[in-house]
Amino acid sequence: MPTALVTGSNRGIGLEFVRQYAADGWRVLAACRNPRAAKELAAISGDVKLHKLDVADDSQVRALAKSLAGEPIDLLLNNAGVGGPDTEFGKTPADAWLEVFRVNTIAPLHVAEQFIGNLEAGRRRLIVNITSRMGSIADNGSGGSYIYRTSKAALNMVAKSMAQDLKGRRMIVVVFHPGWVKTDMGGRSAPVTPQASVAGMRAKIDALTPADSGKFFNYDGGPLPW
Repeated sequence: MPTALVTGSNRGIGLEFVRQYAADGWRVLAACRNPRAAKELAAISGDVKLHKLDVADDSQVRALAKSLAGEPIDLLLNNAGVGGPDTEFGKTPADAWLEVFRVNTIAPLHVAEQFIGNLEAGRRRLIVNITSRMGSIADNGSGGSYIYRTSKAALNMVAKSMAQDLKGRRMIVVVFHPGWVKTDMGGRSAPVTPQASVAGMRAKIDALTPADSGKFFNYDGGPLPW
């Protein structure tokens, strides 16, 4: 069966990705900052291996890649992300902004760079990045949220460049908006459940072709504007 590496796997969308892929018989490498505290993750049955990983720590990314050297990975799910402070014009703390960029924008590229050999050894060669509709410039009709919006818009550009740069390696690189999901980040009033969000994304992921590389999708598989 295929193998997926999921970052930010201890809660929300990441946890649900692990749960659904494991239930379908995939081998899942579940990475999170504190595996010992990830009780829901540890309780998932199936071929699931927990790994400690703070995606913003390049030394940890390199160490995990070294420990998994030679192991084929079919799907890299760059899911780990943070919301950061809710900012408005005149109130954008630089330190917080840089930290959100480190996690949401820089880390997905660095993780992909370190695991590219594993992906080349896999059959599917998929790099899926969880972004947000709030990173769409064309769709921004409300303003605000400078820190989160820019981190996701930048992630979209990172993914687009990876799609171009990795064509010769037959990689498929895409970004997904998971919807407004009932998670710690999305809140209880969000209309989409993690189960529905992940099921929708998985259906599209399973159907991806090289022609889809570099595209921005909604969780239901529909296209989204940049």
